[in-house]
Amino acid sequence: MQTLTELAPEFIRAIAPYRAGKPVADVVRELGLDPSSVVKLASNENPLGLGSKAKAAIAQAAQDLGRYPDANGFSLKASLAAKHGVKPEQITLGNGSNDVLELAAKAFLTHGTNAVYSQYAFAVYPLATQGCGAQSKVVPAVCYTHDLDGFLKTIDAQTRVVFIANPNNPTGTFVNQQKLLAFLDAVPSHVLVVLDEAYNEFLRPEDQYDSTQWVAKYSNLLVSRSFSKAYGLAGLRVGYSVSSTAVADLLNRVRQPFNVNSIALAAAEAALGDAEFLKKTYEVNLAGLEQLQSGFKFLGLEYVPSYGNFVLVKVGNQADSGAKVFDALQRLGVIVRPVGNYGLPEWLRVSVGLPHENEAFLTALPKALAQVAG
Repeated sequence: MQTLTELAPEFIRAIAPYRAGKPVADVVRELGLDPSSVVKLASNENPLGLGSKAKAAIAQAAQDLGRYPDANGFSLKASLAAKHGVKPEQITLGNGSNDVLELAAKAFLTHGTNAVYSQYAFAVYPLATQGCGAQSKVVPAVCYTHDLDGFLKTIDAQTRVVFIANPNNPTGTFVNQQKLLAFLDAVPSHVLVVLDEAYNEFLRPEDQYDSTQWVAKYSNLLVSRSFSKAYGLAGLRVGYSVSSTAVADLLNRVRQPFNVNSIALAAAEAALGDAEFLKKTYEVNLAGLEQLQSGFKFLGLEYVPSYGNFVLVKVGNQADSGAKVFDALQRLGVIVRPVGNYGLPEWLRVSVGLPHENEAFLTALPKALAQVAG
């Protein structure tokens, strides 16, 4: 007789769980390092932490945790609707933008359908697709970014969702608005296009575009955003999407009640209005990208120019180069992200930190490379 776990659906048992960036506490415990000497550049977090307005809102919200949160997030939705010039009914809140991606998959994917996304795309796309028993159709990347013409050739009658991360994680590449609009004009109406913009706030002014306004024209478009990156609320898990009211209604039918907690709702609303903190975050990130990429040039390392708050850098030519350099860096007190699970085993993804953190990494990197080579 089969066991209970053996009776679980094969597509669930076949899922490889998501691997997050390694916490500082794990490295300290495993390697016996001084916590104050460890630098974490692994999870694309905001090195500034969170802003003063969010901190004040958290303190206030903490006074009333005996009550359930607002299940509909009325106040945060109203602020987001005002910011984007849409109706509150077009907004879906999530426990991080990952939650929104999962909701889109649950609402539209099932056995016999498929989702289309790029090689080197965000790891949650295959997880969300497989979790619904649907098929993944992976389009080969071109220069580490999305081949939208290839997407159009791959879409078929069973395609229900297309995932596009822009900028893309982990490669940091970017597709401009002209290409995106041309794609939206050509994609069939039976396909939901999920435009995942978790790193949108890091784009330079000349690259900015307002995709939330496109929803009025494209009823099959869902734009996903996050408070975890530029807004510094990674530990609270708040994300949202803007879509047609019809799509938002479906997402809310599969959304868990109270999926965003009271502190997260309050902090996100306060952070949304903290333009000064967002400006500082942008400036720190821009300088950090230049610092890291200049360091890679000096070391003669190949890297992918980034539009996000991280950089993908090649650290060897062997299938285990990334893992070995990652391990060597850990022993030197620097945590980055190996990306072998993305099909990039020779590369590392490095988050932008504060200037002294970036410098600590750039100082440790040649030592780690020498250790691995020696």
